[in-house]
Amino acid sequence: MSKPKVLFVSQEITPYSPNSIMADFGRYLPQYIMENGKEVRIFMPRFANVNERKNQLHEVIRLSGLNIVIDDADHPLIIKVASIAAVRMQIYFIDNEDYFVGKGDIRDENGKFKEDNDERTMFFARGVLETIKNLSWKPDVIQCSGWFSMLLPFYIKRTEYKNNPFFMDSKVVVTLCDDEFGETMAETMAKKMKEDGGTQKDWKFYKEPTYLNIMKAAISYSDGVILASSNVNPELIEFAKECKKDIVPFTPYKNDYFKSINDYFNSIIEVEED
Repeated sequence: MSKPKVLFVSQEITPYSPNSIMADFGRYLPQYIMENGKEVRIFMPRFANVNERKNQLHEVIRLSGLNIVIDDADHPLIIKVASIAAVRMQIYFIDNEDYFVGKGDIRDENGKFKEDNDERTMFFARGVLETIKNLSWKPDVIQCSGWFSMLLPFYIKRTEYKNNPFFMDSKVVVTLCDDEFGETMAETMAKKMKEDGGTQKDWKFYKEPTYLNIMKAAISYSDGVILASSNVNPELIEFAKECKKDIVPFTPYKNDYFKSINDYFNSIIEVEED
């Protein structure tokens, strides 16, 4: 019997990101899941504050080179990889010379929310999915952490990817953290996303792309929700309940918490015998 496959897509991962609950979650949950009998792949954005030399990132030429079209413009996809040698885990980084330059991550060196964050999240989501296709790796579960990854559920469930054999049977799980921002992304975001698919019903969230609306959209397209902090916005938890989503509660006891997540993954994975 082949091992179940879990794709982790995280906005932050220790040690490539500043210390945070999300970054530690992105680092240690995949290790636990891997050590409990599953095959994992891990993706994050190659934000400019990721030190490539210190963390020994290198480009994977065979996976790079694809052009992703956003708002009628071509943006070359660059894939880089680094390894956490102690646990034999590889981290794939989505990179691009237009979207991941300059200082900072979602904000610039002056703390200003980046004006192209909408396009950056679109590029990141599609870059992950295209790379998974190129790897010929079919995930049973796709787990998304951090708002920067929250367009993945839309692309998987509402665009042409939903009929792709690599994703059509995948379960999508979103993780809610305490990563709320107060700004609104570009008002043209919905128009740009329409080029990739979806229906009129989908645009009600993206016409006003606030943090809450983007997260609510992700929840609505997901199969389940994981709470990764005691400070998750209660409006999002209530929305998940209204949508009748499975919810894995947060607990500060890591081993019990990770076990409950692993048990949940087991419950939603359809195991096929060889």
